[in-house]
Amino acid sequence: MTTPTAVFIGDSITDAGRRTDPSGHYGAGYVRRIHEMVNTPVSQLTILNRGVGGDRAVDLEARWDRDVLAEKPDVLTVMVGINDMWRRYDAGAPTPASEFESTYDSLLVRALETGAPRIVLLEPFLVPFNDAQQAWHEEDLNEKIAAVHHVASKHHLDVIELDGLFRALATRGGVLRATEDGVHPAADGHQLIADQWVAWARRQNLIT
Repeated sequence: MTTPTAVFIGDSITDAGRRTDPSGHYGAGYVRRIHEMVNTPVSQLTILNRGVGGDRAVDLEARWDRDVLAEKPDVLTVMVGINDMWRRYDAGAPTPASEFESTYDSLLVRALETGAPRIVLLEPFLVPFNDAQQAWHEEDLNEKIAAVHHVASKHHLDVIELDGLFRALATRGGVLRATEDGVHPAADGHQLIADQWVAWARRQNLIT
C-alpha cells in the first residue's frame, strides 16, 4: 500500500531551515514535529516540506506547478500571508487584501482541479512585540486573515485558526514562549501548530 503524500507549502515558518537540513529536509519547525508525531513508530504519511523563507502568495504562485502540483499530494497544507503584510512596512511594497485573496484563490483552484483531495489552510499570525506591530496587525494582517477564511469558505476547506491561539499562548507564557520575534515560532509555537495539524488530520481519518 502506498503511503499518502502530504505537502506543506509556505514561508519561513514552514521552511524553518529545511533547505540546509542534513537529516531529511524537514526543517526544525512544525513540519518536522508533524513528521515525528505521525511516522513513529509506523509510517503513515510521506511528508514534503516546500516552505521558502520570505515568500508571499505571488511567490508561491511562481513555484506552484513544481512544488505542489508535480508532487500530486494527497494532503496539501498552505500557510502564507505574513510576508504579504510585512513587505508593506519593511520595503514599502504592500499587497492589497483583494490581490492576496485573488492569488490565493487561484492557487487553490489549480490544486483542486488536479484532484488534491484534502486541503487545509493555516492562518497567518502575528504576536505583536510593540505598538507598531499591533497597528500592522489591525490595519493589514486582519484583512489577510479574513481573506484566508473567504477562500476557504468558497472552496469548503478547513482553516486552522492560529492567530488567536498564538496570542493565547503568549498571554499564558509570554511572547517569547510563542514566538522569537512576533512572527517566527519558538519551540512551543511550532509544537502548537503541529498539535493543531495532527488533531485536524485525525478528525479527517488521515492518521490514527
